[in-house]
Amino acid sequence: MKILITLALILGFSVIVLPQSVSKTLKSAEKALGGEKAFRALRTLNARGSVLRKSDGATGSFSLTTAQPNLLYFRYDLNGAETETGYNGRSAWTRDTRAGLKTLTGKLSSDLQTRAIFQNTLWFDQKRERAKITSTGMAQVNGKMSNSVVYSTPKGASIRLYFDQASGLLVREEIPFGDAVQTFDFSDHRKINGVMMPYAMTITTGGDELAVKFEDVKANVSLGATTFDFPKLAGEPLPDSRALLVELQANEDRVDNILDTYSYIQKSTTRAVGKDGVLSEKESETYQLSFYKGNRVRRLIEKNGKPLNEKDQAKEDQEVQKRVEEIEKRLASKDKDKEDEESRRVSVAELLRASRLINPRRERFRGRDVIVFDFEPNPDFDYKNAKSMLKFFGKIAGVMWIDEKDKQVARLEAYLAENFNIGGGVLAKLKKGASFVLEQDRINDEIWLPSMADINLSVRVLMVKGIEVNAVVRSYDYKKFATEVKDAKVGDPRPN
Repeated sequence: MKILITLALILGFSVIVLPQSVSKTLKSAEKALGGEKAFRALRTLNARGSVLRKSDGATGSFSLTTAQPNLLYFRYDLNGAETETGYNGRSAWTRDTRAGLKTLTGKLSSDLQTRAIFQNTLWFDQKRERAKITSTGMAQVNGKMSNSVVYSTPKGASIRLYFDQASGLLVREEIPFGDAVQTFDFSDHRKINGVMMPYAMTITTGGDELAVKFEDVKANVSLGATTFDFPKLAGEPLPDSRALLVELQANEDRVDNILDTYSYIQKSTTRAVGKDGVLSEKESETYQLSFYKGNRVRRLIEKNGKPLNEKDQAKEDQEVQKRVEEIEKRLASKDKDKEDEESRRVSVAELLRASRLINPRRERFRGRDVIVFDFEPNPDFDYKNAKSMLKFFGKIAGVMWIDEKDKQVARLEAYLAENFNIGGGVLAKLKKGASFVLEQDRINDEIWLPSMADINLSVRVLMVKGIEVNAVVRSYDYKKFATEVKDAKVGDPRPN
């Protein structure tokens, strides 16, 4: 009886607040914001104000600029020390008084790109971005209860969002930036063009806390063409981009010949974002790769980290021998020049002819002097008469690092700027937004060879089936040979 009385008192005098579902939370947030239509009408946003660093009282100015679909720029100064960061749709960069100017790479680059996209689209493009949103319950934000969700991208970035339970407004974001997590607390919301925007925010990174107050917030202002671009600094003259491509092509012809003498191991691992929003590894395949007269020959040696059994390995070896024999037959045929041209690798220098090179700059990458430039589709490129691979490259944008001395590619980050149809779209359609990252290592002081590739894309096959590809490919154990592939011991996965 006492238990029943106690329960009755609890139910009678307490309000039990339960977390909302994701859909209800986002619907409430959309209404509080002012509606999706009103938000999407904010094509550009420019906010200016002041900043205070709480640890030492240093003050200065702060500005934030965004533009659809994925452009972001912000800068602030504290007692004369300036920091600015931007994403221009192709590359991410940062500059500060102490460390200078540099292009961001790896997780820093990916996280800033994710932030730029989310800043301009919020959760409204969840489907197109192939993101997952999951509820993480309730939490207190600055003394008030909020509903929390996690917005997870296929690239492994997880943005935690907190919506005030009473108003529905977004009051906190926790966004990854490299190894750190930056927390943005929002307050003092006011209407701008029908959209509730915060006029105050606190940015916390580690133990550093910045209090920002905006005095002037404007929507749909005209922005200069270079607002988000990599800053141009005076210094040593840069090489002519066309001349650089000529050198890059000539050098890659030499590299192709050297590559024929190398064998290496390549491990491909697929990944997926689970229901919990966490990106995890699923399956892997490991291959031994060699090149024979410009043609790649792959030999499977492991699945999910385990060597193939004797029977499967023998079958795989037979397939490799057939591949080599097919190459020999084609090279001996009358149409060898035409067929060989179609089967050979398309060099990066060739691909860049379909692109327009912009924002060239000098930087250091892995202890080497490099030329870095952004690239985007070249509207003057002859797509009609180009090979399929060149047509594909003519639709991507990104940033590339070229070793200045070796004239070889050290790193490339790119994304598909528009849908790409295969077979007129009947066979397959690669969706806009697909991203690719390629890194190379310098081997034996003579050649840059692939070390890592990160691939993230969505493709519709035969107009019906949709396939998500999320994989990282690592290449290693490079070994140089004096013999051709067909003369090597095919049965040995790691020849000496």
